Amino acid sequence: MKLIEVKETIIHITQHNQEDYICLTDMLKHKDNNGLIFKWLSNKSTVEFLGVWEKIYNPNFNYTEFGVIMSEAGVNRFTLSVKEWIERTNAIGIVAKTGRYGGTYAHKDIAFELGTWISPEFKLLLIREFQRLKEIEANQYNLEWNVKRIINVSSI
Repeated sequence: MKLIEVKETIIHITQHNQEDYICLTDMLKHKDNNGLIFKWLSNKSTVEFLGVWEKIYNPNFNYTEFGVIMSEAGVNRFTLSVKEWIERTNAIGIVAKTGRYGGTYAHKDIAFELGTWISPEFKLLLIREFQRLKEIEANQYNLEWNVKRIINVSSI
């Protein structure tokens, strides 16, 4: 579990299927999380974005159910929960976790899209902090690799 901070909001990042997934629940704390994920997910442009993402990355995506959801999206009475999205479409881009570090997590691409919905400033700061974290990780990996290389060379 990794952490970044955006506009005084601590955001957890975890690994899921060897990819970084960012906690949407944490991100929405910046906007007083009163059902905002539900509102965001019920937005037609959000559903369209999620469908395109799943088409690109998920070979088991249920296109038929996605078509049904897209035809309903945009109508005032339309609502969609994370659980319903996952169950109906076999989505992999968003996951709901229970327990100590529970919440709704999404692939970084999807989390950045939510960042735009929160505010353009929040999205840009989120991307900057995420990239900073990745640079730190890359530097640590390079340092570990160099230490292992030096140890192997010196043991010859």
